[in-house]
Amino acid sequence: MRLDKFLSDAGIGTRKQIKEYIKNGMVRVDGEVAKRPEFSVDPEKNEIIFDNTNLTEGYAKYRYYLLNKPQGVVSATTDKHDTTVIDLIDTGFDKDLAPVGRLDKDTEGFLLITNDGKLSHMLLSPKKHVEKEYEVLTRNKVTEEDITKLEGGLDIGDEEPTMPAKAFIEDRDGKEVLHLILHEGRFHQVKRMLTAIGNEVVFLKRIRMGGLYLDETLEPGDYRELTDEELKLLSGKTDNERNK
Repeated sequence: MRLDKFLSDAGIGTRKQIKEYIKNGMVRVDGEVAKRPEFSVDPEKNEIIFDNTNLTEGYAKYRYYLLNKPQGVVSATTDKHDTTVIDLIDTGFDKDLAPVGRLDKDTEGFLLITNDGKLSHMLLSPKKHVEKEYEVLTRNKVTEEDITKLEGGLDIGDEEPTMPAKAFIEDRDGKEVLHLILHEGRFHQVKRMLTAIGNEVVFLKRIRMGGLYLDETLEPGDYRELTDEELKLLSGKTDNERNK
């Protein structure tokens, strides 16, 4: 990429300011003073120093963050009225980050934030049937008959019934928690499925996507980078396959 674009993405300043910084000899690439804003750099291979600060240390082309989304925050990159999940991420290289899918404003839990469009597409593709697991607290008791209906597919007002799901009840300290595992992601799907069986969601949390579970050490609003092993678990790909 162009040197000035890299510096802009790193939050150094406007393009006009960056031109002045380069003109004044404040930017070095691999030890040499950079002279042209359009100079081509590879942040994964070149060392780029601005005002004695190494901007490429720890740089990665693709970034992957696991966010424990809190209630009251919207799953969007920008919003005129509400805090977005991207507002919660402060990385220094965050201009291309986006949430993978969405959680409703009042839903919390597992949300992947990345700038890897291919992985995002793979995880959201209806053809891939990537599992998404939710914990649900309901207004009324969920019966065995309800479980059968949830697992068999329901008419929630769309052209086609929901795909077969998995559902079970966990007894957690005397409180019944419904686990619902879906292979698709329709609009307000969990809430609409519970409405279809005459019930109501009072609390909803996503705890898993694919083979990766939410890190329960993350408080709502906290995030961290995925480890290499977690990324492999989520994508099912090796490092070489992901870099192609």
